[in-house]
Amino acid sequence: MGITRRTALKTMLAGGAAVAGASATTTPAAAAPLEAPADALGLLYDATLCIGCKTCVVKCQEANHLEPDTAGIDARYNAPLSLSAHAKTVIKLYKGDEGESFMKAQCMHCIDPACVSACMIGALTKGPNGIVKYNVDYCVGCRYCEIACPFNVPKFQWSSNTPQIVKCELCRERLADGQEPACTEVCPRHAVIFGKRADLLQEAKRRIAAEPDKYQPRVYGETEAGGTQCLYISHVPFDKLGLPALDDRPAPELARSIQHTVYKGFIAPVVLYGALGMVMLRNRRSAEKPEA
Repeated sequence: MGITRRTALKTMLAGGAAVAGASATTTPAAAAPLEAPADALGLLYDATLCIGCKTCVVKCQEANHLEPDTAGIDARYNAPLSLSAHAKTVIKLYKGDEGESFMKAQCMHCIDPACVSACMIGALTKGPNGIVKYNVDYCVGCRYCEIACPFNVPKFQWSSNTPQIVKCELCRERLADGQEPACTEVCPRHAVIFGKRADLLQEAKRRIAAEPDKYQPRVYGETEAGGTQCLYISHVPFDKLGLPALDDRPAPELARSIQHTVYKGFIAPVVLYGALGMVMLRNRRSAEKPEA
């Protein structure tokens, strides 16, 4: 006797329930938080020293062969207002009751980056020295990295026929040639400096301890989102500069815990097919009922 469609559906449902039950009894152990490698490189930006000259922005565009960004208030000038397909770093101005301050935005090079976790093909990875690097050959243009990043950093080249994701890679090509990042090389006030994250963190805390009335009493990026390799010290609250208020938990941690639970034992596809089978079975029964 052949297997009927109803029998097959019932078998699939039973299998889905069995897998779901087996998977529910075991919870994957939480992965240990990632730590910055000993040679992690990064930036320290001191908002009290920046004069808003935007030399770093121009040099960054030049070093990365980016076209001028003329989408600002006056199209005659290369003056990017925010990170874009033409700007890997940008200087913004804050004016408020706490005073005025400039703010340098670029990729934060998170210790546990959400963009890397979200990239399904591996176009974004943590490379040597903890730098979050991008490989266009693996990119499928899904832009999940844009959605995942809590700092709103990656940008997509919408106007290009061969679009890429644009983000700061800490001038890794320059580093390979023994140079420092373009932005730190040209800053006239040394408002942004380059070095090992551990050394930069120590320097930031030294400045705060030496002049506690001058700075906010903490270093942004030390623990936020699990820690970042680009650090900030400021005289105005960090949220006023546009830096998001994040807890110490890495952004990908929740997503990983859900993925590891859902896909353990291939539960998600089995349950999905089981649910579809249930709908099909219900519809079939409805169709088989005699008309009143």
